Amino acid sequence: MSNKAGSFLWNLRQLNTLVPRSKTVEFCRPKFVYSNWNPRNHPLNDFDNRIQSSRSSSRYLFQDAFIFKSGDDAFPTQGRSTLTVLRVDRLLCPRRLSFDSKHSVVSVDTPNNGLKKVSFHQEVSNEDVLTKETKPAPISYRKLSQECNSLSDVLDTFSKAPTFPSSNYFTAMWTIAKRMSEDQKRCEKQLMFTHPAFNQLCEHIMREAKFMRYGHLLFSLHAMVKLGIPQNTLLVQTLLRVIQERINECDEKYLSILSAIIEAMEPCQNVHVLQAGLRILADQQVWKIKRVFTLQAVMKCIGKDAPIALKRKLEMKALSELDRFSILNSQRMFEALAAMNHRSVVLLNECSKMVIDNVHGFPFKILMNILQSCKDLRYHNLDLFKGIADYVVATYDIWKLKQVIFLLISFENLGFRPIGLMDMLMKKVVEEPHSLNMKNIVSILHVYSSLNHVYKCENKEQFLEVMASSVTGCLHHVSSENLLSVVSSFCLMNYFPLALVNQLLQKDVISELLTSDDKERNVHKLHILNTCLKLDDTFSYKAIDSLLPQMPSSPSDPNTKVTEALNSLLGGEGYFSKNVQLPHNYHIDFEIRMDTNRNQVLPFSDMDATSATDIQRLVAVLCVPRSTYCLGSSHPRGFFAMKMRHLNAMGFHVIVVNNWELDQLEMEDAVTYLKTKIYSVEDLPAGDINLQSTY
Repeated sequence: MSNKAGSFLWNLRQLNTLVPRSKTVEFCRPKFVYSNWNPRNHPLNDFDNRIQSSRSSSRYLFQDAFIFKSGDDAFPTQGRSTLTVLRVDRLLCPRRLSFDSKHSVVSVDTPNNGLKKVSFHQEVSNEDVLTKETKPAPISYRKLSQECNSLSDVLDTFSKAPTFPSSNYFTAMWTIAKRMSEDQKRCEKQLMFTHPAFNQLCEHIMREAKFMRYGHLLFSLHAMVKLGIPQNTLLVQTLLRVIQERINECDEKYLSILSAIIEAMEPCQNVHVLQAGLRILADQQVWKIKRVFTLQAVMKCIGKDAPIALKRKLEMKALSELDRFSILNSQRMFEALAAMNHRSVVLLNECSKMVIDNVHGFPFKILMNILQSCKDLRYHNLDLFKGIADYVVATYDIWKLKQVIFLLISFENLGFRPIGLMDMLMKKVVEEPHSLNMKNIVSILHVYSSLNHVYKCENKEQFLEVMASSVTGCLHHVSSENLLSVVSSFCLMNYFPLALVNQLLQKDVISELLTSDDKERNVHKLHILNTCLKLDDTFSYKAIDSLLPQMPSSPSDPNTKVTEALNSLLGGEGYFSKNVQLPHNYHIDFEIRMDTNRNQVLPFSDMDATSATDIQRLVAVLCVPRSTYCLGSSHPRGFFAMKMRHLNAMGFHVIVVNNWELDQLEMEDAVTYLKTKIYSVEDLPAGDINLQSTY
């Protein structure tokens, strides 16, 4: 026996003495024929494995040595076995070695100077006999997923004959899980974690991580995350680190799956590092990306805090690919832009056109994603919203009531009033009142009161009576919060059902509302109720002022341009009052007093000497933003409509100055604008006067 062979055998025996006898290390490799052997690709040439031993019998991944501990993150260690980590220096396989028949590593020279066959043998505990074992040929995850019907079947296949790479087993399990229902998936996952071979599979994939193809690494980690393996385990964190180290191997083919992994994982240090690496890759490869789907996947996961330069580069790439956008690409672009918080109006407009043209057939989830993305991006496209609403009206019978309500809530969040859809729902509610539950009633009343929809509806009274009767029928089962929400919505619509109001005004109910976790919201709604009971034409209810805490004063806006214009128009600040605080916590920007003939403004200094009968009207000037109206119209929203109603009840004539219109005018034109408003003898129109939207 040569000196080299003797030295290698001595090292191998030393290794055997270090490995715990209770757990044999498997060095079996398949009998592969290598035509061009590359030392870098051979597992033994980068053998830096962590061999883990457990002194306690354990079948669970989470009870053994796979709990990950890093940095300052502390995880409980009581009841877990000690983790033994053995590091073996890199072993180089000599070219010409020959051992005896019991311990042999054979290397045979071939004409192409490659390694023809290598056999390794597993030592059997308590025996001196080594048997020859080889792994079977690799099996693809597609074949596994076709032949197996459950996750346990895949693990059974692995335990009978493990093959390289082990990632195929995880990918196959996730492929099978996707075909299952949620309940079945939940049961299968529990069986997977308790399967005897699961721990062994995790050990295999950790040992193979550095030698595995990059694509296999990505697909296996994605499958693990989707299968619910905890993110803080050593298994998941090890794969994360290996993927980080080899991220330069990621090309366009794997960018989308890497993006999906980052999107699916919870934030942690290793995920943040991987996300930073992806941003660098995206910045370098953005102009080489050929698939729109890959581009959108990258956009979704780079994060809202990504550099603005990278966001604009991705936007420009998307704009250059517009002619290749499919309908699906246009749908997903809304969500992709919202995910990185980048409002590209040009891109959104182009995608909106394609969505409007092909909206028929869109599933509910897609419509909700589009509307939510528009809200997140503060993107208001009337044509898009009308197109979606009209589609739902045209196909109303195929939608569930819950879906219609969710869509209406999304429209309300955007400030858009879909008149046709809301009229349709009112009709259905009147015809089928028994289809409503308490959750539906609360949501419907909130939307209709917020958008002030019942203002001029023909069947307004029927609708309100049906809704009030539905709540009254189950009054004793309604929670205090739901009752308050329902009554406050009715108040905004100037409707006061006697039974509901009386129940809400009970001292024990008000006391419960004032001690709840959401006290601030409840106090605000109770003040609305109290104000409506005093100012609207209602029954004689007992005031609840003494029970409610004082509301903070509304912040005032200086309105410098309006002040200057009124000075020029009226002849000085003595003819108007600024930032007037009224009873019931109402605030008006300017107050003006006029004579009986409505053609002269009276100075405040002469009011003491002026008879009250000479004052024809008190003018309340309100300077408002766009949000006080429904989108694309002058139809006032619920709270603003209630405020104007109450100011009228207090003797004021309300003049509304639209801030965005006044800001676009020069001072001379602004004075003319205010003069027309103040000296007009007509009342403020409160209906649907369409305005040109500038969104």
